[in-house]
Amino acid sequence: MKSIMTSPQLLAGLVLMTAVATWAAKLDEMSDLERAHRGTVEIDTELLNRAPQPAPVQAFFAAARQAMGAAPKARFADVPEIRQAAEKNGITHLGGPMLGSLSADGARVWVRTVKPAKVTVVVQLAGEERRFGPVASTVDSDLTAVVAVTGLKPATHTTYRVLVDDMPITMPANAVITTAPAAGPTTGTRIAFGADFHKSGLWKPDLMELIRTRGNLGMLLLGDSAVDDRENRVGMHRADYLLRDLSPYWQQLAASVPIYATWDDHDYFNNDLAGIPPKFTAADRTAVRTVWRQSWNNPACGFEEENEGIFFRTRVGPCDVIMLDTRFFRTSPGQADSFLGQPQMQWLEEQLTACTGPFIILTCGTMWSDYVSNGKDSWGKWDPPAREHIFSFIEQHRIGGVLLLSGDRHGARVMNIPRPSGFMFHEFEMGSLGAHEGPGAMGDKPAMQPFGIVQTFAFGEFTFDTAAADPTVTFRAVGTDGKALYTSTLTRGQLTPPGK
Repeated sequence: MKSIMTSPQLLAGLVLMTAVATWAAKLDEMSDLERAHRGTVEIDTELLNRAPQPAPVQAFFAAARQAMGAAPKARFADVPEIRQAAEKNGITHLGGPMLGSLSADGARVWVRTVKPAKVTVVVQLAGEERRFGPVASTVDSDLTAVVAVTGLKPATHTTYRVLVDDMPITMPANAVITTAPAAGPTTGTRIAFGADFHKSGLWKPDLMELIRTRGNLGMLLLGDSAVDDRENRVGMHRADYLLRDLSPYWQQLAASVPIYATWDDHDYFNNDLAGIPPKFTAADRTAVRTVWRQSWNNPACGFEEENEGIFFRTRVGPCDVIMLDTRFFRTSPGQADSFLGQPQMQWLEEQLTACTGPFIILTCGTMWSDYVSNGKDSWGKWDPPAREHIFSFIEQHRIGGVLLLSGDRHGARVMNIPRPSGFMFHEFEMGSLGAHEGPGAMGDKPAMQPFGIVQTFAFGEFTFDTAAADPTVTFRAVGTDGKALYTSTLTRGQLTPPGK
């Protein structure tokens, strides 16, 4: 008779139990940043369950994530197990609604469906139901549709609902379009911003709720937001976006606060990578860009006809917002325009001179200044001449109201950048949406850095008063208790280069 102690089944079970226990211990030892970068099935599942999830959502994600892992370059529609799991578990759509492209009379609504379908947005106007669309989601659009809602009144709140093939989808109860104020002087207009969610920050409920409820017209995301280190495995990029879109906290935010996003290294290819990295191809870069363009609700996406870049300029309330792409076109240090590329640099000059708002928000995925980490992976490391060109261009043309935003270096910081003319640029770096570990709070020029804090959840917020004789902007670094960790106010006059 075979001894139970030598049973192959028992031994296999013991080995499996030991492996599971070992993996669980390793998970406990990992930081959230390490988890995001590794992004295994187990880690992604653990993230999903940081929010209370109904059993059908858990079952759907388990099947979908496993299927995407087995098809690392597939589109959603190429993986039949995703549709099967969605239909089996009553999942009405794969993502959204996500608002974007806000104006005084409406916004655009992004949705990702389970299969090719027609998407309609329904609102109540003057007591009557009004429908926008339908817009078709297709295999080529990666099952996404973007519906433009127009005809709303400025500075009003309008609830909405979404239909897919004329059937209502499950969506947050707080879904609302809050239109921008009409053109002209305003007071109290707010815009939020930050960087470096690194996936886990998307599951921080108090942070997300504050951004949603403080009356922000929009949320600017400056990189490392939802995808981590997936390189050219575009199917895994999609899996990370699916994980984002199953976070109830992200759902509540994106359904009521318009999102504007640019990328940085981790949601591009991998840490510090840019351009066409070694071992990858131009086709890989184009594929990553395509996934990005279809997974956000930006008003534009670089040079569309050439399939290049993700930069854009738009208007959010009193501000012209210019979000740059410092990854797609990057070449080697020392080459001309190695950070932006010459076409994007020319585009930037044209946009800066065309701005009409009292303030301009100019964003960069990595830092404008060199005070932290010796300028690692930033302008000072890659392209000081181009940075000097931009600063000199703003000064020579007396372009007023420019606010510099950045991310990448984990932590929240404010940096002053003095110019030989006596003018001062002001940089606000809020790489604190995930509170991840990184360099020290203060860089090597503390006299030029009035604020720095690390490993603290926080987002940045601008409040504009353009009704004042000299319009003002107040910056706040807002913590999860809603209190300001730091506050400063600047006038447009202070942000305008002096004349000759």
